[in-house]
Amino acid sequence: MTHSTRPPEQGETILSLKGVSKKFGAVSALTDIELDVRAGEVVALVGDNGAGKSTLVKVLAGVHQPTSGTVEFMGREVTLDNPATALNLGIATVFQDLALCENLDVVANLFLGHELNPLRLNEVQMEVRAWTLLRELAARIPSVREPVASLSGGQRQTVAIARSLLLDPKIIMLDEPTAALGVAQTAEVLNLIERVRDRGLGVIIISHNMEDVRAVADRIVVLRLGRNSGIFTPDASNHELVAAITGATENAVSRRTQRKAVEVEGPRV
Repeated sequence: MTHSTRPPEQGETILSLKGVSKKFGAVSALTDIELDVRAGEVVALVGDNGAGKSTLVKVLAGVHQPTSGTVEFMGREVTLDNPATALNLGIATVFQDLALCENLDVVANLFLGHELNPLRLNEVQMEVRAWTLLRELAARIPSVREPVASLSGGQRQTVAIARSLLLDPKIIMLDEPTAALGVAQTAEVLNLIERVRDRGLGVIIISHNMEDVRAVADRIVVLRLGRNSGIFTPDASNHELVAAITGATENAVSRRTQRKAVEVEGPRV
């Protein structure tokens, strides 16, 4: 199964999940999930550990198959029966481990497994294409011949995202793209996510960092115990988001927050 060559229009729904559930034996990891992702928007998936975020991403990446429900892509129902199917359809995933080869340079990592000429590598063409893409993304990488081992965390994330763009996807999923990054590297990756969105792609990010989520997300989808727990705009209050994530009422969240503030107040030294 290959993906349509027609680029989606801005705001068009690319991906739509309807009643998607996933069971592992008697354990329900996902229950009746509803999710839409449109072209040119960033959707953040948030929730506590065990909320179902990683399972949902793996369903969309073709790693797990849903027990029930339907997945529609570009307006037609699809079956994501393996990772190759998802990738050919136009769903690219950058997992947290990035899957980069540190002993290879940037060009080799970008084209690993997808060399332009497997029989005789067209090094010049690959290098030009790599530079062109990285310039379009305003990537801060000193040289495409730089070994990945010498790059910063933000630069490595950039290489991983650029590699997925070479496959011309319509949706990119990013699992904790700013985890363990410093302030400057985090800003670099968040800017990159905005540029990917501006290319007309749908972007799904998983993140525990609400500040990063608010910086780039157009919508925030909260999962709790494998179920939808609310959809919010980035200007939603912390009380609203925490209530959706934890299942507590907003009043309880407010009281807990106030009590916490009282507990930490005290003489300053």
